[in-house]
Amino acid sequence: MKDSTYRSQVLVCGGTGCVSSGCQEVMDALENELSSNGLADEIKVVQTGCHGFCEKGPLVIVYPKGVFYCQVEPEDVEELVAEHLQNDNIVDRLLYKDPVTEESISNYEEIDFYQKQQRIALANCGHIDPHEIEDYKEQDGYQALKKTLTELEPEEVIDEVKDSGLRGRGGGGFPTGMKWQFARDAQSDKKYVICNADEGDPGAFMDRSLLESDPHRIIEGMVINAYAIGADEGYVYVRAEYPLAIERLQRALDQANEAGVLGENIFDTDFSFELHIKAGAGAFVCGEETALMASIEGERGMPRSRPPFPAQKGLWGEPSNINNVETFANIPDIILKGAEEFSSVGTENSKGTKVFALTGKINNTGLVEVPMGISMKEIIYDIGGGIGDDKEFKAVQIGGPSGGCLPEDKLDLPIDYDSLIEAGAMMGSGGLVVMDEDTCMVDVARFFLNFTQSESCGKCTPCRIGTKRMLQILERITEGEGKEGDIKLLRRLAKNIKSSSLCGLGQTAPNPVLSTLRYFEDEYKAHIYDEECPAGACQALLGAYVIDEEDCVGCTSCVDVCPVDAIEGEKKEVHTIDPEACIVCGSCVDECPTDAIFQE
Repeated sequence: MKDSTYRSQVLVCGGTGCVSSGCQEVMDALENELSSNGLADEIKVVQTGCHGFCEKGPLVIVYPKGVFYCQVEPEDVEELVAEHLQNDNIVDRLLYKDPVTEESISNYEEIDFYQKQQRIALANCGHIDPHEIEDYKEQDGYQALKKTLTELEPEEVIDEVKDSGLRGRGGGGFPTGMKWQFARDAQSDKKYVICNADEGDPGAFMDRSLLESDPHRIIEGMVINAYAIGADEGYVYVRAEYPLAIERLQRALDQANEAGVLGENIFDTDFSFELHIKAGAGAFVCGEETALMASIEGERGMPRSRPPFPAQKGLWGEPSNINNVETFANIPDIILKGAEEFSSVGTENSKGTKVFALTGKINNTGLVEVPMGISMKEIIYDIGGGIGDDKEFKAVQIGGPSGGCLPEDKLDLPIDYDSLIEAGAMMGSGGLVVMDEDTCMVDVARFFLNFTQSESCGKCTPCRIGTKRMLQILERITEGEGKEGDIKLLRRLAKNIKSSSLCGLGQTAPNPVLSTLRYFEDEYKAHIYDEECPAGACQALLGAYVIDEEDCVGCTSCVDVCPVDAIEGEKKEVHTIDPEACIVCGSCVDECPTDAIFQE
């Protein structure tokens, strides 16, 4: 974002991550400090959306040089203004430091985290003010919509999307243009466009960041879709746990209506489109499109049998097209720049880029957008900076609760729809969780199955009962009570649940179990037959804690932190641990100043 009326601009990241770490206080301090130094007319402070490097927030970027400051506190502002904004001296202590070389890097484009990213959907995120439609327009915002309505026929729009090779970014990877064609061909006087922003995967925040950072891009993509299929009304279904996204989206809708790019006679044509926000209550199953539509209609969010598919009979029985946030975010670029340019990125069957929420035991966590076909190793080691605390890589979970865990020998696997399915995982909506040597893969499977089981709507028996049965087996195994036949039973249950569940939640729920059994079966066997957890993570399989009489100084620190009162002993006397009461949580070990507590 450029504004020639100011000699410098200071962009403060205003995504949820930076908001939670105090970006508003930093922004207020900047404005006050600039005002008190008579610089308010020379330097503009702008709150942007998410810049991606969430763990380093609050982020502050100073233009025109693009100097990247991280973890800025309000107390740092006086020095930043005095040194950098008044005397052009970079404040080295606030710069990002490479975790390996420990060298300071001043420009964000030179940071490894951003080096291999290629931003299409996230192009404006962190660079424009999401509160202002004019900022979006300065980045060619709504020009794709203008081109659509004034130069293209609906079928031409659909053909362009088909030619781009764009596949749905919500998880299934169905060709977007084909989906639009089905809705276009459906015969009805009323049609709907729906944006699925019900992002429920643990650790995922791709849709949230896009809605918070560039809401007009989503609106533009939806209006183009509406014109292409002949719809005049639409909904953005976003979970209520995203209040900042809802607030900024509503402001964007109001501005778009006022600017004439939404509502009646858009761009003075005879095309009109009305768009609403529907806040969901946070049920994971509402990410499934038929359950989502039921929720919009005011019914309980439960999936429906298909066919008929939404393109033929969707919202309130009318033809409807549903895409997720990231899918719509790619549409303006495809229309404005052409299908050929978009399809030049990626692989033969997976075109364009993919946004991932990179989390877990890794040095650099945050939001990244990478070209399809990039290897898992490049994401984890080049962008993510490798595994933290000098630990060894063990696995990566991709695709959230519907995905799978891949081991080290799959690090060179290209990130595309078909390769991931073949490896026993899936693209999913974009969760990418990295795990190190201390992670128990049986416990990981238990965690994800516990999530999907609790989120099952209960409508169909295979999902309701089958996932519960699988979870019970996994819980027994992690508690040291596994038995002969458990592995075989898990596989049989998984096969039956996948083949007979009503919707995608149940059909994919066994994936984390199947992938961990495929690549880490030895860990299951160690739990069952040796009553050991190789990663040392399952507390029930660890040895009891004892206190060394010679090292104990009787400080009572362990007594104070024990959550179950399993430790006894007076001040300055040797303490003891009741093995029957101890839950092996490790709190006493962390607190002991003399390292007197150990496991037998």
